[in-house]
Amino acid sequence: MPNRIASSRHPTRGVLALVAFGLLPLLLAACQPAIDDSEETLPTAWHEARQMVLVTSDGWDATAGTMQRYERDAEDAQWREVGASTPVMLGRNGTAWGLGLHPAQADGPQKQEGDGRAPAGVFSIGIAFGYGEMAETGLAYAPMDIDDWCIDVNESPLYNRIVSTRDVGEAAIEGSTEPMRRDLHADGDVRYKLGFVIDHNPQAIPGGGSCIFAHLWRQPGETTAGCTAMEEPAMLELLAWLDPGRKPVFVVLPDDQQQRLAASWNLPHPAAH
Repeated sequence: MPNRIASSRHPTRGVLALVAFGLLPLLLAACQPAIDDSEETLPTAWHEARQMVLVTSDGWDATAGTMQRYERDAEDAQWREVGASTPVMLGRNGTAWGLGLHPAQADGPQKQEGDGRAPAGVFSIGIAFGYGEMAETGLAYAPMDIDDWCIDVNESPLYNRIVSTRDVGEAAIEGSTEPMRRDLHADGDVRYKLGFVIDHNPQAIPGGGSCIFAHLWRQPGETTAGCTAMEEPAMLELLAWLDPGRKPVFVVLPDDQQQRLAASWNLPHPAAH
């Protein structure tokens, strides 16, 4: 259903648009066959990316990771680091393969709704959101209010979407645990004060996992339900850097998977933890 989208660098609220996770027509990743890593080539889904946010962790069950920004000038150019790495927190149970731009992977756990794991893989980046009317970012920005919810109910036709009860009605959000104004619904919770959508499960496959964001943490060391959390200065710097014209992607991988796929997926080598 419709939601308000405001241009990130202009204070006026923009046109009404449906906020759905997934801006590209993708094949169902869950239906793709397992692949032979020795013959795998760089998927065309992100070969045009000129910005990459890479989050690495010590393993599937690690709840903390390191985030590093990278950029390049051309498709065949080497990735170069931008700025310093920063600590992030992941799902309370670690990570699991999600549904994104990458081919399906059989080696490791698979993301499911409510499993407490952050989705691993390569993902496009959706809208930015927050409590304020605007934010300093090149991403499209949606100011959230008390009526905005993300739907994490498997059976809902609005699954994995941000909607407003003013458009869909109160009954449509029944059972959802994701109010987008957590400060108003959850005793001043600051976590969604600033953040952006990680386009996991853009097909909205029921049970595949929903409402995956990069957002603020309340305190260092606090895990998430499946998102990537960081301190506010790191988020501000990241949002200001992201440029949709450079087709940025968000990558989450355990160290061993990053090393296994670095050459075939043309990934940068992460900074040491």
